Amino acid sequence: MSIFVKSISKSFGTQKALDAISFSINKGEIVGFLGPNGAGKSTLMKILTTYHQADEGEAKVNDFDVLTDTKNVRQSIGYLPEHNPLYLDMYVKEYLAFNADVYKVSKDKITEVIKKTGLQPEAHKKIGQLSKGYRQRVGLAAALLHDPDVLILDEPTTGLDPNQLLEIRKLIKGIGKEKTILLSTHIMKEVEAVCDRVLIINKGVLVADKKLSDLRDEEEQIIEVEFDYRVEEAFLNKLPHVTHVKNVTGFVYEITFNTTTDMRPAVFDFAHDNELKTLQLNKKNRNLESLFTELTS
Repeated sequence: MSIFVKSISKSFGTQKALDAISFSINKGEIVGFLGPNGAGKSTLMKILTTYHQADEGEAKVNDFDVLTDTKNVRQSIGYLPEHNPLYLDMYVKEYLAFNADVYKVSKDKITEVIKKTGLQPEAHKKIGQLSKGYRQRVGLAAALLHDPDVLILDEPTTGLDPNQLLEIRKLIKGIGKEKTILLSTHIMKEVEAVCDRVLIINKGVLVADKKLSDLRDEEEQIIEVEFDYRVEEAFLNKLPHVTHVKNVTGFVYEITFNTTTDMRPAVFDFAHDNELKTLQLNKKNRNLESLFTELTS
C-alpha cells in the first residue's frame, strides 16, 4: 500500500483542520483530492510529507511512518507544493543539478527527467524566463529526480492557460502509469480527465471516497421537468423508481430515480396520461461536480 491514513486529526489553536481522516491508496492509483478552500487538503498533504505532525492518528507512506521514519518517507515522495518554490535566477539544468546534489542522485537523472517532463526546448533558459506552465514542469522534474514511488501534487495546474492545462494533465497521466499520485485541485474536469478515484473533504472531514467509474455507473438519475401549473410532490411520487421529488422553482421539479433506465419517456407519458402539459424535460447527469456541491455546500 502506497499511502495509509488512519484517524488523522490536526488542530491549529481552536480551529480543527482535520477530524479523524482515514483512507488508503494502492500502488499505481491516481487519486484526486477535492475540497473547498480551508477544508484541510494542504494540511493533510503536509502531514504526509512530514512538514506537519498530526495531533492524533497514524499515517504511512510506502509502509514508513510519517512520524518516526521521516527520512525514508521523504525519499519515497516527490512533492510539488501549491506555491512552487523555484530559484528564478538559476538555469533549469543548474536548478536540477542542485536538487540532484540534495538527493545524492546521479547527474544522469537530470537528462532523464528533462525528457520525461518535456523541458528540452527550455532547458537552456533561466527559470525566471519560463512561462508558468514550464515552471510547473521544472517543479515536477525536481520532484521526480530521486525516482520516488509516490507523487503528492498540491494544485499543480493553478494559473495555467488552457493549452498548458492540457499539457500538464497529459504529463501527470503519463507519470501515473509508473507512480502513485495524490492530486489536490479545485478543477473537477481535471479529476475526471486524470484520476481513477476521488476523495472529497469538507471542514476537515472525509465526506466521499469514490472510484470515478463507480460514479459514472451509479443508478441514480435526476429528471428536470416543467409543467404548465403547480403539481403536488406526492402526486409525482407515483412514478416508478422515484426516491425524491423537489419543487425547484415555480412549476419546475427535479425528480430523482433509482434506475439505469432513462426515465424521460416515463415522465412524459405520465404527464400526458394525467393531462399535464410538459414545457421542458431534461435529464441531469449526476457527475463529480454535482456530488461535490451536494457534499460541501
